[in-house]
Amino acid sequence: MACDSRLENIALDWNAPARIVRINILQDKARQLDLTARDIANALNLIYDGQRVTMLRDDIYLIDIKARGTKVAAASLDTLFNLQLSTASGVAIPLSSLAEFKYETEQPVVTQRNRMPTITVEAAVATKDQPATIVKDLSSRIEAFRQSLPVGYRIEVGGAVEKSAESQGPIAAVAPLMIMIIITLVMVQMQSFRIAIIVLSVAPLGLTGVVAALLLSNAPMGFVAILGILALGGILIRNSIILVDRIEALRTEGKQAWDAVYEATAGRARPIVLTAAAASLALIPISSQVFWGPMAYALMGGIIAGTVITLIFVPALYLIIFRVKKGQ
Repeated sequence: MACDSRLENIALDWNAPARIVRINILQDKARQLDLTARDIANALNLIYDGQRVTMLRDDIYLIDIKARGTKVAAASLDTLFNLQLSTASGVAIPLSSLAEFKYETEQPVVTQRNRMPTITVEAAVATKDQPATIVKDLSSRIEAFRQSLPVGYRIEVGGAVEKSAESQGPIAAVAPLMIMIIITLVMVQMQSFRIAIIVLSVAPLGLTGVVAALLLSNAPMGFVAILGILALGGILIRNSIILVDRIEALRTEGKQAWDAVYEATAGRARPIVLTAAAASLALIPISSQVFWGPMAYALMGGIIAGTVITLIFVPALYLIIFRVKKGQ
């Protein structure tokens, strides 16, 4: 599979194989000499790891005293071949007389993930592309490579893409319930299907400002940006409720619908604009940060676009839905 030009410093944790000596016990000879695999393992352990022979008390602590072969003996193959094993009759038998030695290679460290041996391939992103974008573009080539693997092997995506999916999972799980609660609260407060539609229509239209801000700032559409979008929806709906509620209050006072829309929009424009400006300016200090920057840009773009939509689109939509003409 050819390397993608957007990636650099590609590395994997499959290290150079280490040379080993594998010992195969000749079980028939071992049984004739009344030696078990445990006896042989204990003899090898005494040379290479050591065995506890006694314990020394130091105040309230017990310290193990181990017998172990020297470093020179542990590093010598001759020590392994000539290792003397004591039989039940007290006769010393060399290990080479009842074992076969094979020279092989194996991985010095086998990394496991979820208790499965794993080879991890890592790479750095050389361009401004997001990891999720590159993974999506390489999905067809990865799938072709997956099909060529033997049975029992599989490929899983990890790193930033995996963490992002894990972070967004809980949000996606509760998002439908959150939306239903917001719609219910708006319906209870407005007590009108048509007015609720006007109020709720502002939230999705505010995404135009989010997209524009993220594109202009080259900020990624990641987890923190999604958090900003969720918070943005509440801000825009609140401003829309304030405006529409004022229109209804003026109509209740006896004003004509056209005049009520005009007066409410003019009267609520200043507080809505000042609130939006204050919120946008407050986000500037964190906009340069790597982690919080996408959320700041998403909120600033959405608030600015949402304010314009609230003051222009909401009054126009109100007039259209209620079929209000000038002078009525």
